[in-house]
Amino acid sequence: MGIKLHGGGGTAVSTPAEAIREQLMANNEEYRRLREEHTHYACQLNQLAAKNFLTEEEKVEEVRLKKLKLRAKDQMEMLVRQAQTVH
Repeated sequence: MGIKLHGGGGTAVSTPAEAIREQLMANNEEYRRLREEHTHYACQLNQLAAKNFLTEEEKVEEVRLKKLKLRAKDQMEMLVRQAQTVH
């Protein structure tokens, strides 16, 4: 189990990176936008995953969504790394 730190909202977080993510959610418009996009893509992927069968178009869409979701995640992590170098 990681060290417990307390973020600005009074909630316990287990790593410095999680504390930075919490701060970015509160203070960084781009991070919030990327998080919203990531969540949106995840929801769309969940809808596709719930289907018993995917058409060829849906399979292509699934790959596209996975790439977009990963890109958003990578950009969010880049912001976290940048914030870590500042602290």
